[in-house]
Amino acid sequence: MKEMAGKWLPILVLCTLACASAHAAAGDAPTGLARWLDPATAPFIPVPEIDIDPNSGTTLGLIPTWIVTDDKAQIRQIIAPDILHNPNFGWGARGRIFAYPSEDTQWSVVGGAKQRVESEFDYEYQTGRLRASRWSFAASVVYDRSGTPRFYGIGNRSPVIDETNYTLQQKYIQTTLGWNLTHAWQISYTLRVRAVAVQPGSLIKIASIQTRFLGLLGIGLNHEILHRAAITYDTRNDATVPTAGGAYSVFGGIAARTGMFDDSLYSVVGIDLRQFWPVSANAVLAAHIALRYMPGLTNVPFWSLSSIGGDRSVLGEEQPLRGFGAGRFYGRNSFSSSIEYRRRVLSLNAMGTHMDIELAPFIDIGDVFQHSRQSPVTHLHHVVGLGFRGIARPFVVGYVDIGYGSEGAAVFTGINYPF
Repeated sequence: MKEMAGKWLPILVLCTLACASAHAAAGDAPTGLARWLDPATAPFIPVPEIDIDPNSGTTLGLIPTWIVTDDKAQIRQIIAPDILHNPNFGWGARGRIFAYPSEDTQWSVVGGAKQRVESEFDYEYQTGRLRASRWSFAASVVYDRSGTPRFYGIGNRSPVIDETNYTLQQKYIQTTLGWNLTHAWQISYTLRVRAVAVQPGSLIKIASIQTRFLGLLGIGLNHEILHRAAITYDTRNDATVPTAGGAYSVFGGIAARTGMFDDSLYSVVGIDLRQFWPVSANAVLAAHIALRYMPGLTNVPFWSLSSIGGDRSVLGEEQPLRGFGAGRFYGRNSFSSSIEYRRRVLSLNAMGTHMDIELAPFIDIGDVFQHSRQSPVTHLHHVVGLGFRGIARPFVVGYVDIGYGSEGAAVFTGINYPF
């Protein structure tokens, strides 16, 4: 449910660096005030902030950005406060640090608030990413209050005319411990303790969720403790920018109100399969399939149901459908599949680092369905689109994805590949 705050920052930084490099190559050296506004000569990179999302609308702002690189021209740290404006929530400010101490360890911290409704704090830490040691570990500490989420009802055909808005406030701590049996085989355990409050909507022109879905499970304050185990076979040649191999996971879990299994809310099982084929020296074909079942469904809040929509694939949880906003379709079970052709079209050096620019036409399909005996591919939604990616190996991938589905076009920006 939580998208990483500042998700669009690396793609903006990389694009700005590319523009700066081209400008410097042309031999144009600005002077005076223009020097402070030019990425090639300013003491920091003045990154324009343009965040477009189907749910939140367009956010505009400015991000003064500092990039720290090492002697190998690899980005080690991005420091980026900002000031911004959103027509729904007013002016806001945030601070961010993205740190890449090594290929094996990464961390980030983001915090900020807007004039109305929205505020956030997000700390993420990962180590053992290369699976070269016995253990891998990841942790998240998140507080997020967002006024943009939508709900259209439950089912694969929930109509657009039933669109509602709600304010989502959630706090959670999540940890994942992975036991690396070999470099490829891993058994992992995830624990998440979460409090979620679904409050009345804050968008003037969209009905609040309580007005159309009174009595819906999950409205108000709810608590959830999730236990999930996964077995993964991972042969990818890189965790951030894979060009060959695959990652194949089988997972299962149970969630409860108090942590006791006799207070169960729901259980979940499924698979997540990712495969990468090098087509040429400059191109990779990437594919993803995810299937999620919720057997023994009881009193599950709507926000824990299987869902498709948006731009992110999260193991065991939401799956992408990049022509629709996040959480567009909710149901008991879900199926999702994506295929992308990722082709490098430009390579350049700028501001002490090396960058690749990719184009990636893609196709997404998916649906939600009620019964396990139903075919997961009978009533699929389809999306076609084009992605633009900026890559500073080995740590940073930023993307802009434009998808078109039956309800029109949607634009997403983010860090890391969608899958």
